[in-house]
Amino acid sequence: MGKVERFEDLEVWKLARVICQKIETLFQETGLGKNYSLRNQMERSSGSIMDNIAEGFGRGGNQEFINFLSYSKGSTTELKSQLYRALDKKLISQEQFDNLGADCTQADNRIGAFMAYLRKSDMRGIKFKKT
Repeated sequence: MGKVERFEDLEVWKLARVICQKIETLFQETGLGKNYSLRNQMERSSGSIMDNIAEGFGRGGNQEFINFLSYSKGSTTELKSQLYRALDKKLISQEQFDNLGADCTQADNRIGAFMAYLRKSDMRGIKFKKT
């Protein structure tokens, strides 16, 4: 893995951002936009995926980063559950569910793989570098 200077360069963060964009499109194009309670929950959980990746990156230590990636992973699973609720309420189509559900699964897998990489890495994080 190459050196990453900014959280915006992380592929897992980029995928999380795409998920947020797709969720916003669902709000605008489906009945989900009018179900304010579920919409609010989905807005928070989708944003939490990318925000926790960014926050963990900013902490400067691998262990803290892993902790925040864990929160992000949990938010990915939470969002997928909320997609099931939206599908069951017929607020989104099966195709929309399948598309975003696959994105959530992919993000979950990539975050998990990134966590495993960080656990095996000899680097402890930028804040532990000797200056």
